[in-house]
Amino acid sequence: MKCFINHSNNNKADNINVTMTKKKKTNKKEKEETKKQSEEQNQEETKVAEENSETTCEDDKASLEAQIAELKDKHLRLFSEFDNFRKRTTKERIELFKTANADLMLDLLPIIDDFDRAMKSFQGTEDVESIKEGIELVRNKFHSTLERKGLKCMDSQGKKFDTDFHEAITEIPAPTKDLKSKVVDVVEKGYMLNDKVIRYAKVVVGK
Repeated sequence: MKCFINHSNNNKADNINVTMTKKKKTNKKEKEETKKQSEEQNQEETKVAEENSETTCEDDKASLEAQIAELKDKHLRLFSEFDNFRKRTTKERIELFKTANADLMLDLLPIIDDFDRAMKSFQGTEDVESIKEGIELVRNKFHSTLERKGLKCMDSQGKKFDTDFHEAITEIPAPTKDLKSKVVDVVEKGYMLNDKVIRYAKVVVGK
């Protein structure tokens, strides 16, 4: 009886071992299938991601090309506008140079008329004083016209010599002590236009 029980227990153990082995094989197979499915899924996802990436790159490329074309168009338009502006301003500047003295000439024309009338009136007359008076009137009118245009005569006589306004022709011994390094005589008057020197006064300086 004891031997029979042992044999039965052995059979049970064998059955358990067989069952466990089958379960292990089943679990292993399931794991392999799960791993295979996971790999296939990963490959599919990678493929989809690559396709999406290629599509995105193509879209980005098309967008960049469109932006480049737009910038080129803007650049060409700006260059064309600037070139037209440059040509227009150059033309206006040339025309301005040609007519810059037109206003001054118009103001001087009446003085020329006065000179012509004075010359006619001087003919056949021996009245020196009237001739002198007529010339003085025309001269004063001429000076006042130039002053209205911004011309100003320098007052250099007796002033301290200044290289910003004067050009020394020569130096002579100062007639008096207070004329040392000062303008003793004015050989040619200096002029300023709107406070800018346009001709230096040629002077004799005392030393």
